[in-house]
Amino acid sequence: MAERAASGAHIDERALEEVVAATADLIRMDTTNRGGGEGCERPAAEYVAERLADAGVEPRLLEKAPGRTNVVARVPGTDPTADAVLVHGHLDVVPADAAEWSVHPFSGELRDGCVWGRGAIDMKNMDAMALTVVRAWARAGVRPRRDVVLAFTADEEDTAEYGAGYLVEQHAELFEGCTEGLSESGAFTFHTDTGLRLYPVGAGERGTAWLRLTAHGRAGHGSKIHPDNAVTRLAAAVTRIGEHTWPVHLTPTVRAALRRLAELHGLDAGGLDGPDAGGAAEELLGALGSAADLIRPVLRNSGNPTMLDAGYKVNVIPGRAGAHVDGRMLPGAEEDFARTLDALTGDGVDWEFQHREIPLEAPVDNATFAALCEALEHFDPGAHAVPWCLTGGTDAKQFSRLGIDGYGFSPLRLPPGFDYGALFHGVDERVPVDALHFGVRALDRALLSL
Repeated sequence: MAERAASGAHIDERALEEVVAATADLIRMDTTNRGGGEGCERPAAEYVAERLADAGVEPRLLEKAPGRTNVVARVPGTDPTADAVLVHGHLDVVPADAAEWSVHPFSGELRDGCVWGRGAIDMKNMDAMALTVVRAWARAGVRPRRDVVLAFTADEEDTAEYGAGYLVEQHAELFEGCTEGLSESGAFTFHTDTGLRLYPVGAGERGTAWLRLTAHGRAGHGSKIHPDNAVTRLAAAVTRIGEHTWPVHLTPTVRAALRRLAELHGLDAGGLDGPDAGGAAEELLGALGSAADLIRPVLRNSGNPTMLDAGYKVNVIPGRAGAHVDGRMLPGAEEDFARTLDALTGDGVDWEFQHREIPLEAPVDNATFAALCEALEHFDPGAHAVPWCLTGGTDAKQFSRLGIDGYGFSPLRLPPGFDYGALFHGVDERVPVDALHFGVRALDRALLSL
């Protein structure tokens, strides 16, 4: 049995068919999360729970509010002294306008070698992979060395209040012993313009800083000369934020990624340890070609104005004006973010966090990261796994509060020209069938090798 597990023979034709079917089935369940508590993951959660129970794994369905359902289960490992590993994926999806799509976004249609629909990439594909691996283990009598805790969550696409946040706050005991977690946004094929096949494995995330700006002024008639104008003051602050160039801040994950990419391109990365590490990083990006796209968004903090709210009539100068900014903070750069916002907003404009989440950093020099990289490179010989910091965030932020290091490992082998990043929350979201087959094999190998 050990030899069969090591060979991965239990990921057979049945398992390959099952991961495709499960992806399509989950897509057909409309689990749209519109924010503000509006959503229903219950149908997908019941689907997952039923299939886990069929595999002899006892699921628990947990809700903070009706319909906002989470599923947690534990697969016992062979070594009771070993730490447990968490595999988590969210069941909710962002809205989709059917009029914009080539197929209905909740059809789960199989077309052109892909499964189409909202959630195909983000992230019902990974949910289906995890479910398929566990079911394949049950059929073959395979057990991992470490306990594997499965969490299928609600509300990741909003604040996680009804999902991972609720589980961490109210049901932390279900994750006892977990030290590392695997989830979305990592381990996909990135084809460079120099012919390299890279697999960015997530080992860091920028923190979320959704901001509300409020400008204060004196209300008055629109026909008057009026220097104390809240709209003008807000517009100036928003412009300063939007045009600001943030300084380079090299995190350990980004530094490791730059070194690995430099090595693969035959470039010298020695300057990353010098007094002008930021300048060296930018110079290196200029020599990396398209591979620089993996790094450029996470060299700095960022702040993008996204919403404006002011006034109620064209000839009335309002006394208040508001705006929203999507800010992101690198690990170790949170204080700089706050100081910079104080300076950019200026007098007469207040700012506050509307929603804030911590940045993350996980080790890239340990056995776990090496095992994740090995699983990818085993099934795609000649490819190279590299560390990666996510521009946004995942439920790993919530689980980090339990001391769980988070890795972005949702393996997909993608063909050249497949724009993975554009399909997150995009139109015509889809995942290749071959990518799902690769993913279930790589996930199985990684979990059994940890």
